[in-house]
Amino acid sequence: MRQNSITTIVPVKKDKIELLLKLLDGIKTDLDLGNPPEFEKLNVIHYARWVVIDYGKSWIDDLTPRIPKLVFVVDFDGDVDVFLKSFCSDTSDILDKVYGFCEGFPEGEKRTPESRFSFLKNNVVKDAAVYIGAPGRTVQQIKDENNLRNFIRNYLDSRDWKDVSAHTIHKKIKEEVLKKEEFLFLRKKTKMPGINWLGLVFLGLVLIVLLPLIIVWLLIVHFFYERKDVNFTKKRSGLDSAYLDELEKYEDWKNQNQFTQLVDMKEGKVRLITIKAMFALSKGLIKFVFVQGKLMGIPTIHFAKWVMFEDNSRVLFFSNFDGSWQQYLGDFIDNSGWGLTGIFSNTKVFPKTNFLLTGGAYDEEHFLAWSRNSELITNVWYSAYPDLSIKNVNNNTKIRVQLMKSLSERKAAKFLKLI
Repeated sequence: MRQNSITTIVPVKKDKIELLLKLLDGIKTDLDLGNPPEFEKLNVIHYARWVVIDYGKSWIDDLTPRIPKLVFVVDFDGDVDVFLKSFCSDTSDILDKVYGFCEGFPEGEKRTPESRFSFLKNNVVKDAAVYIGAPGRTVQQIKDENNLRNFIRNYLDSRDWKDVSAHTIHKKIKEEVLKKEEFLFLRKKTKMPGINWLGLVFLGLVLIVLLPLIIVWLLIVHFFYERKDVNFTKKRSGLDSAYLDELEKYEDWKNQNQFTQLVDMKEGKVRLITIKAMFALSKGLIKFVFVQGKLMGIPTIHFAKWVMFEDNSRVLFFSNFDGSWQQYLGDFIDNSGWGLTGIFSNTKVFPKTNFLLTGGAYDEEHFLAWSRNSELITNVWYSAYPDLSIKNVNNNTKIRVQLMKSLSERKAAKFLKLI
């Protein structure tokens, strides 16, 4: 099953913004109390969020008048049109309540599954790049495999396995599991995604061929653009403490966290070409290499994406990850600071960068302050499996795959270490 992600951005009616914020706050409160939104019954949504932008804090230019907009991001299983049609017919109550405050949403008797579908489809913004930490795993598969792992753990804990070989234990587990009707999904074969070495070699050859052009381009960017940039020089102590408190109070409630960021692009075609080239490289690496739960060695990201909108003048970044915000950004700096710098140095007021890929994110103090300063409050955030890390998700699939094989004593011992 292929996973997909879509983003919609719609203007909010001028006199309805406060009512919309109040509604979203109520949805968030229900989520905090353990009452999931209506769309959970679809059982295909991994993550979803609503974010109001261009209202309240505008860190780049507080004097720039903008129309408030509602951003909706959803990561789901299956075809886009099939999902949207189901979403618009089976979860119409929450859609009508939320988008009733937005420009262009059908009113009264005009609200039908077809008109809701057209509204959302017409407001979809193309993704610049999308990363998925557990490609091919549906929401139901993730839940089923977690239940399987928990059952096996409880089964092992309920007996004394002293002097029993790992091979025999593996066989007993398999026999016990296949007795249960809830584990009939094991009859369907699956496998862990693997690196596409052919695609990686092709990508490497393309980079080698383009290397002279890349070197010239880096020199042009540095000497004609970076040296004239206005850089971000604030430290955390220089940020709006009240806004930081507002951001931080929504973090670390669960094992997972979310991050939403909005930045403006620097002017000019050179910057636009550069960031699009970085996104193209990212998409290639994501497709061919980063398919086993790690993005540049970072094993904590479930879904992440970049979106360019308003004629490529602005960039939104969304992430769903495990652990704390500080650890998440620290991992990015340690493992892929060059990638972050290569992308975000093309946006306004970024920490000082040299030759596109150095400085920037590696200036940790200023980069972390910049990240906080460009972060937005996420009004509503939903996770289908908030207690599972991406390591759990991938480990559970490994357990499923290994359980259905005939294993030697050595491999059976390795299997038991997964549980």
